[in-house]
Amino acid sequence: MASTRDNVEAEPQRSYWRWSKKDFLPEESFESWNNYFSALSQTRLRFKDRLFSRSDDATETEELRKHSEHDMKRCLNWWDLIWFGFGAVIGAGIFVLTGQEAHEHAGSAIVLSYVASGFSAMLSVFCYTEFAVEVPSAGGSFAYLRIELGDFVAFITAANIILDSVIGNAAVARSWTSYFTTLLNRPKDSLRIRTNLTEGYNLLDPIASGVLVIAAVITMTSTKKTSYLNWIASAINTAVIIFVIVAGFAHADTSNLTPFLPYGAKGVFQAAAILYFAYGVFDSIATLAKETKNPSRDIPIGLVGSMSMITVIYCLMALSLSMMQKYTDIDTGAAFSVAFQKVGMKWAQYVVAFGALKGMTTVLLVATLSQGRYITHIARCHMIPPWFALVHPKTGTPINATILITTLASIIAFFTGLDVLSSLISVSTLFVFMMISIALLVRRYYVRGVTPRENLLKLIIFLVLIVASSMGISAYWGLRPNGWFGYTVTVPVWFLATLGMSLFLTQQRVPRVWGVPLVPWFPSLSIATNVFLMGSLEYEAFIRFGVCTVIMLIYYFFFGLHATYDMAHQQKNVAIQS
Repeated sequence: MASTRDNVEAEPQRSYWRWSKKDFLPEESFESWNNYFSALSQTRLRFKDRLFSRSDDATETEELRKHSEHDMKRCLNWWDLIWFGFGAVIGAGIFVLTGQEAHEHAGSAIVLSYVASGFSAMLSVFCYTEFAVEVPSAGGSFAYLRIELGDFVAFITAANIILDSVIGNAAVARSWTSYFTTLLNRPKDSLRIRTNLTEGYNLLDPIASGVLVIAAVITMTSTKKTSYLNWIASAINTAVIIFVIVAGFAHADTSNLTPFLPYGAKGVFQAAAILYFAYGVFDSIATLAKETKNPSRDIPIGLVGSMSMITVIYCLMALSLSMMQKYTDIDTGAAFSVAFQKVGMKWAQYVVAFGALKGMTTVLLVATLSQGRYITHIARCHMIPPWFALVHPKTGTPINATILITTLASIIAFFTGLDVLSSLISVSTLFVFMMISIALLVRRYYVRGVTPRENLLKLIIFLVLIVASSMGISAYWGLRPNGWFGYTVTVPVWFLATLGMSLFLTQQRVPRVWGVPLVPWFPSLSIATNVFLMGSLEYEAFIRFGVCTVIMLIYYFFFGLHATYDMAHQQKNVAIQS
């Protein structure tokens, strides 16, 4: 039987650097304006066709990668992944957001915020690890959701992944400039250009844009060389972190912890939702599965191992900061540097600033590396132009996809402040992780052609109850943070729905190598914690999220839907003819 790869290999080898219309819009719907308007007139029918259209493991791991013409190189092991885990996570979150959230929301209880967000992140890590081992694809969460929940849900997730990628990189790059300013001992924002634009967008940051471009150039040259550089930078950063923890506790004053909960429990969870950004990029490791030599062994070690250690490190660093300075005195821009200066270790601020720069540099390296893989896989499905799916034959890296994500991030980093960026990315990140937990439950309890329809209906009912009760818990917390009556309804509903799934449904699929423990309890708890943290954010974050979602849907109905519809039907025709 002929395959997509056979068709690709039958064509003469073409240059990587090509710019024809066929490379960007090869689908039938975009061959002419008449075709396009005809496609738009069929939007409703096409949407019904794609809404519940689901992919499978083989398509995501093997068939789609053939659209890149060249394979990425398998050159990574568990050691690389652990260090990529450190490099991806320890950066702007701990060094910048800790001070901001301690000062404005959590107070001295900032360590509890890290415990809460770390717990939720670890539950999501379990779900990601099972998927990454079972479906080792460069598409990460996009590929997982396309298999289990269908094209439309996968698109919404893909759009949020791109939003995460762009805004996350921009936020870290802006933080890079702040710590570079501290390292040079210059006044805050002195390296930015002040304008008359709206507050939050009025400080232009050319340095942030420059750092993003440099990180992109490095990742485009070689995955393995990027790994070597990440090792070195992460090792230096680890030494600085050990110094911060030891020196911080050496200058600790327990009186600074009083009052411990100045903003109450609501402040703790509000900060936890923002601080999720500090953990959120662990999904970067999942996108490297196709470049890992032994995914079934290396990915669980790399993901679960690195995240466990990082959670402990975050809690220790947050506690040392809140014991060095009273929360009201903590600087919101360069918290650790200023804290050491206040306790008489002025020279230490330069050590911390240097370590923070190293940490944020590795975050940008790993994020850019993984985001290029996301974009590549999304383009393989034609949700964005397939030109971005191409892998360079010499470097084995997705140069076009990396250029796209870097260009968008550089523009946003140039204009937008960190406070605007961090709240938006937290909503998007929590939404994607919630969807992954739902997909994990679907994967365990539903297999097409095997699961009886009655059990499918039960699964849908239990999932709706779990999500709805989680939203109810979150809403009641937001409306009545000191109340209790609402929880007597919402918590039992969540518990009984999860128990019902455990007792009345049989798991249809058992992981071959590594699986989430205590299913359905861990994935269900992951859904609840992610929804709860989302509900702890301020309403402005949801307004921005809603606006972005509307823009995503407009793009989908005018472009993505028709491109993926044409691709799917073209593949069906090829299969029939073969």
